[in-house]
Amino acid sequence: MCHYCHGLRKKIQFYRKALIETGINKGLKHPETIKHSQILDELIFRFQSKCKK
Repeated sequence: MCHYCHGLRKKIQFYRKALIETGINKGLKHPETIKHSQILDELIFRFQSKCKK
């Protein structure tokens, strides 16, 4: 796996964990939870576009 894809994978893991923790602690509609979800969506999209060819 290339360095770029490896870095994306680590960021995805970080934001997935942050999303779960924030959702549990602050609720699913909290702005911070929504922000983590949006970032995670973008990272997953990038990973699928560039690393799963």
